[in-house]
Amino acid sequence: MTCWYEGPLAAFDTETTGVDVENDRIVSAAIVVQDTPGGRARATRWLVDPGVPIPEEATGIHGLTEDHLHRNGRWPAPVMEELGRELADLTAAGRPLVVMNAPFDLTLLDRELRRHRASSLSHYLGSRPLCVLDPRVLDKHLDRYRKGRRTLTDLCAQYEVELADAHDAAADALASLEVVRAVGRRFAARLERLSAAELHALQAVWHAAQARGLQAWFTRNGTPEAVDPAWPLRPELPAAA
Repeated sequence: MTCWYEGPLAAFDTETTGVDVENDRIVSAAIVVQDTPGGRARATRWLVDPGVPIPEEATGIHGLTEDHLHRNGRWPAPVMEELGRELADLTAAGRPLVVMNAPFDLTLLDRELRRHRASSLSHYLGSRPLCVLDPRVLDKHLDRYRKGRRTLTDLCAQYEVELADAHDAAADALASLEVVRAVGRRFAARLERLSAAELHALQAVWHAAQARGLQAWFTRNGTPEAVDPAWPLRPELPAAA
């Protein structure tokens, strides 16, 4: 029987106006599908004119300017519709979805669907549960005592995965997918008996524990930042009274 890390995978990534999932916007997105390790990766890309200013800090990361997005990007509503349907189709087909730091990208997509489609990611998925593989959560649990940062660039270096064009959504999605395959192979003795669905459930537990540990570290160091333990999607904030 083929292990999940040797079988068909898909990956999802976004570039955004910032890091606030409740208020920032998607400016580009990509879904990459690969059937076998080393096989041809099929990428679908979206470019979005979000209708809001693009901060210079964000442009400095992904290189997408406001003028470029005005000229070449599409209106958000149809893009979010297509993204929601594509992820639903992949989920219905039983294909695990690789998402680096899943609570960011998936929550941001959910908020964009609510903003532009008066809907939600769960509405598009219906009764079909997500099956997410998050390289950040996996690596942090399986190699928890390794020091250093765990950005996608760091993980690519650690697992000897090429990242040709960092902060391009398609390049990042493909690199995340390859990192997950590399994690699976490196820790095969601990992972090969688990299905992707079982691993999804375990990652929710692992991420919550990781969040508690980070929150405790912040508290000890007097940092007011709150760490959300929800994975792979943060719950919707209650409406203001």
